[in-house]
Amino acid sequence: MRTNIVLDDKLIERAQELSGIKTKREVVHEALRTYIQLREQAEVRGLRGKLKWAGNLDEQRRSRLSEK
Repeated sequence: MRTNIVLDDKLIERAQELSGIKTKREVVHEALRTYIQLREQAEVRGLRGKLKWAGNLDEQRRSRLSEK
């Protein structure tokens, strides 16, 4: 999707310095990917303590060791 937005030049320049990314377009894409990743991680963290796990940890550890 093509769109025009006004960006803070200082923020873009700082992002380029920190990331080594050369173009404004790629800086914005990377920022969006990072934003999405952080939000998704927050959603997963929000599940902490809310999910029940059923399994045998010792059995899983033994099976993992026997594969090697």
